[in-house]
Amino acid sequence: MSNQEQFKFSTGVVAYPIFFVLTIWLVFWFEVRFRYNFSSYGIYPQTFSGLRGVVLSPFIHGSIQHLYHNTIPLFVLSMALFYFYRKIAWKVLVFGILVSGILTWYIGRPSYHIGASGLIYVLVSFIFFKGVFAKYYRLVALSLLVVFLYGSMIWYALPLEEGVSWEGHLSGLITGLLFALVFRKAIAKPKKYVWEEKNYNEDDDPFLKHFDKNGNFIEIIEPPIEEEQPKVNYTYKENKE
Repeated sequence: MSNQEQFKFSTGVVAYPIFFVLTIWLVFWFEVRFRYNFSSYGIYPQTFSGLRGVVLSPFIHGSIQHLYHNTIPLFVLSMALFYFYRKIAWKVLVFGILVSGILTWYIGRPSYHIGASGLIYVLVSFIFFKGVFAKYYRLVALSLLVVFLYGSMIWYALPLEEGVSWEGHLSGLITGLLFALVFRKAIAKPKKYVWEEKNYNEDDDPFLKHFDKNGNFIEIIEPPIEEEQPKVNYTYKENKE
């Protein structure tokens, strides 16, 4: 990766999550500033007009507490998504919003479902199961970190608390698991070193040739390379005159 590509990659990892967070805060500021309520643009299950909430609901929040509790997880998890899975990050985000939203529209109670928590559950579920399926220590460690930070969120996917869209949370968990299975081929594979290859032979290793059987270093003097003398080819043409 060139320096320019690395700069774009590093910028995207931070810039996109910041953009998401600023967008949802800007929408909430607009509601407060102009005393407007966007809650009616959320997901209202099993109604045609409620389908618009599939796209709009992640940007709408009912209170400052609701917005605050979604901001940090959205920022952290989206950063992890763009860092470890940048090739499929946009697919996970866009289709995650659509699929979890449609599922919420299908199974939800007759009420407006708003907030980015559905998307957050998509990211939690996807990152966790993706790391488990990968069996790669860096991604497994990321999965364990996600469980440590957001493992308690699993309880909010059950109908235990009044006024919480557990349907949206459950839809996010299901969607994340589904995406982890669909994008399973895109799992980053651990780098294999030379000695991990099946056809590896120690006798052919150029580094180990400098050591004897007891592990002592042996100085190997390479024979000088003889310079090849230039060859000159002559051609002639018979003069028939």
